[in-house]
This record gives sequence, C-alpha cells and structure tokens, in this order.
Amino acid sequence: MPHSFIKARLFDGALECDLPDNFADVSTIREVPDNQEVYLDKDGFTSIIIEITQRVDAPGNGLERDGRALTIHLEELVGDDADGVKVWNTTETQFSHLAESIPAYTLIATQTPKPPHGGADDPSRRSAAPDFTALILTLVRLEKENTDILITINVPHINGAYDEDDVDMALGRHGELIGNAVEYAARIWSSFEVKSWRLFDEV
Repeated sequence: MPHSFIKARLFDGALECDLPDNFADVSTIREVPDNQEVYLDKDGFTSIIIEITQRVDAPGNGLERDGRALTIHLEELVGDDADGVKVWNTTETQFSHLAESIPAYTLIATQTPKPPHGGADDPSRRSAAPDFTALILTLVRLEKENTDILITINVPHINGAYDEDDVDMALGRHGELIGNAVEYAARIWSSFEVKSWRLFDEV
C-alpha cells in the first residue's frame, strides 16, 4: 500500500523534504540537538534523523575518500556496537534537487545488539532489545560548505513485530519494515531541497 507524505520544513525552513505523514516531530516532546531533526513513526519504531555535521576529512581521492568518510560516520553512529554491524551494500545516490556535482552515498547495514548480561534466554531482556536494527544511511558531502549531511533511517526489528521469515539480508529479502524505509529514503532523495545555504554558515 503506497504511503502518504507531507513536506517537512527542517531547520526553520532552511531545508525541505517529504516525510511520511505518520511520522511525528520528536522536538515537540523532547529536546533534540540543534544540528538534528528527528521524526518517529507514530505506529511503530522506525525513526528518521537528518543531521548536519562538520565535514569529515578522510585520506584518498574521490570515491575512496568519500567511502572512508561514510565508514567513519557509520562507526560514530553505532559507537561501541560496531562489532555487531554488517554493511550489505553501498551505492552512489543522486538527489533530484541538488547539483550532480555534489556527491552522495547510501548504505544499508544491520546492527545486532550484544547479548544481554542476564543471558539471551532472559525473557525480560529479550523483549526490551530489538533482534537487530536496520540502518539506511545517506551521506551528502558539501565540500564548499565544509559540511556533511547525514540522513539516517533506523528500523528496529523487535521480536513479534515483524515476520522473521520475510527477512534474509544475505538473500536480498528485506521484509516489509526495511522495504518501507527504502521507500522513505527514495522519497527524501527526490524531494530534498536546500532553501537557505546560509544554514551551513551556522554549523
């Protein structure tokens, strides 16, 4: 079933993109860092985070350099849980309303949490943590502005809330939740616009 989207004004309207209409602006219920916009699925656990960060300097040229920057951002995102992360694919990404000269990349990864201290068979602990979290991470590299934009869609897969038989990343079976997130990402790529480049002077 196709999803409905609304145009979201981000960072006081400096950026705009389409987001699913069943996602809520988290800043209305709790504090969010100034360099982030966070939206949460009202009917599930998926979240979308748009973050403006200082450009990561990585060695190498072109694709090699940008690939390393993407890896650095992913490692910072997952923190101490890096051992449980597997990247399934990485692709170059074109945004419809950004110049073709602006490089962008998207990866799909999964993060499996470490076994809880109480043991994997402790039902209270098992229900508290997702089986795994899928990540769709898009990096936009604005060299002149010395800025990286990160668009992260986090998709926790919690036991009982998804069909395990539908998900086999190794075979390319993403299941409904990740399939939805891929649709959200594609809509962001086609609708994302910078309305005020002065935003990046403030980072």
